[in-house]
Amino acid sequence: MLGVWTTTQIRTAEDRLLARTPDGALMRKAAFGLATAVLDLLRERTGGTAGRRVTLLVGAGNNGGDALWAGVFLRRRSVAVTAVLLNPDRAHAAGLAALRRAGGRVSETLDDPDLVVDGIVGLQAHGPLRPAAAALVEQVEVPIVAVDLPSGVDPDTGAVDGPAVRAAVTVTFGARKPVHVLNTTHCGEVRLVDIGLGPELPDPDLIVLEPDDVGYAWRVPGPRDDKYTQGVTGIAAGSANYPGAAVLSSGAAVLATSGMVRYAGYAADVVRGRWPELVATGNVEDAGRVQAWVVGPGLGTGQAGRSILAAVLHEAVPTCVDADGITLLAANPALWDARDPDAPVVLTPHDREFARIAEPLGIKLGADRVAAARELAKRLDSVVLLKGNATVVAAPDGRTLVNPATSSWLATAGSGDVLTGLVGALLATGLDPWLAAGCAAWAHVRAGELAATADASATADEETGVPTPASRILEAIPGAIRAARSAVAAY
Repeated sequence: MLGVWTTTQIRTAEDRLLARTPDGALMRKAAFGLATAVLDLLRERTGGTAGRRVTLLVGAGNNGGDALWAGVFLRRRSVAVTAVLLNPDRAHAAGLAALRRAGGRVSETLDDPDLVVDGIVGLQAHGPLRPAAAALVEQVEVPIVAVDLPSGVDPDTGAVDGPAVRAAVTVTFGARKPVHVLNTTHCGEVRLVDIGLGPELPDPDLIVLEPDDVGYAWRVPGPRDDKYTQGVTGIAAGSANYPGAAVLSSGAAVLATSGMVRYAGYAADVVRGRWPELVATGNVEDAGRVQAWVVGPGLGTGQAGRSILAAVLHEAVPTCVDADGITLLAANPALWDARDPDAPVVLTPHDREFARIAEPLGIKLGADRVAAARELAKRLDSVVLLKGNATVVAAPDGRTLVNPATSSWLATAGSGDVLTGLVGALLATGLDPWLAAGCAAWAHVRAGELAATADASATADEETGVPTPASRILEAIPGAIRAARSAVAAY
C-alpha cells in the first residue's frame, strides 16, 4: 500500500528533519532529484540534454529555491537555464546566486524553452494562480515539470478554482500528498524523491492500493474450494425498463470469481439468457441463501423498488447499495430500520446520488471530497465509495483510501453497475467491506484500461484509448484480476 500524508503532517515531519540536517542540504538533495526528473523528460522528448533549454518559473520561498538549485544541476549537464522571477525581491537568495555562478540567466520572458519547471508556489499556497503567473503559464507550449505540486491546485483537496498549472510530471519530496492522488489530471506522472523523511512521518492519512495488495486480497479458488466456499453473491437489480443494469452487475459478479451468483428481480429471463451459470428467480425471498447482496442498479424508485430494498436489508448480510437503491434510502430514511446493525453496508454514489443522501444530513460535497465521504460514512455507519476520477473509499472508523483513475473512459453508462457487481462478489468472500470496495475500484479501473486499448497488455490513456462501453469493461474483468495476481507472483 502507498501512504499519502496531509500537508500539515508533511510540514511537521520536515521541521523535525531540518532540525538535524545541515543548512541547505535538504533543499539541494530535493533539487538534485528534481533535476534528474527534468533530464529524464528532456531525453524522452528530445533525445538528449546538452544544449537543450529549460525555463524556471520561480516564486518566493522554498519551491522557488528547489527550482533554482535544480537549475544549477542542469547547468552542470550543459542545459541552458533561464529563470523567470515572479517576485524578484523574495527569490531564494542562495539558489539564485548559485544559478548565476553556474551560468544560468534571469529573464522576464520564457525564452523559447524545451521544457518548463513550475516552482511558483509550494504546499502552503491555496487558491488559483495570480494574474501575472497565470499569464506566463498560459504562454507555455511545452511540457511542465511541477515542483511538489502544480501551482494553483489545492494541496490537500486537489481542487482547482481558477488558473492552474497542468503538469506532465510532478516531482514531490519525502512523501505523497493528497493532491497527487486526488488530481492526477493536473499532476500528471508523480515521481517521488526520497529525502529521508520516512522515519519522521506518522501513520498516513490516506491509502492507495497497489496491484499486489489487490492480488493478495482477491479470493481465488483453491483445491478444496467449492461453489459455496468461494462466495455466493445475490443481485437484486434491473427492471422491465432497465434490464441491462441487471445483466452488467450480475455479469461482474460472475466474472469476479464468485462461486455462485443468485439473481432476484424482474429481469430474470434476460439475465438468465446472458449468464446461464447463475440461478435466477423473481424475488428476493425465493433467491436462496447468499453471503452478500448487491441492490439498486436499474431497480426503479417506486413501491416495487422499495419493497426489494427492504427485503435485501432484512437479509442481514453484507450489502452493496447503488444507484436507485441510494435514491430510495435518501427519500425513505425509514428503510434503514430494516438493516441489521451488524450487517455492513457499502454505498457507491456518484456526486448527485451523494448529494441526495448527504444533504438532508447537513453534509455538503464541496472541494474536500475526502472529508465529505468520511463524514457520511461516519453518520450512516457504512462504507462510502464516492465515485469520481479519483474514487474515495471511506470507512465509518475514518480509514480512507483513494483510487485514482488513469483516464476518463469509465465515465460511461453502465460502468457503475459493473463496479457494484465487483463489490458484491468481494463482500461475499468475507473481505473487510472497506478493502472490498477499494479492491473493486482498483479492478474496475484496470478493466477500463484494458478495454480502452486495442492491445490488452497496454495501459490506457487519453491519447491511446477509445470510448469504452460497459460491456467491454465487463469482458476485461478477468484480465484485471490476472494483473493483480501476477503482481503477487512478481512480488
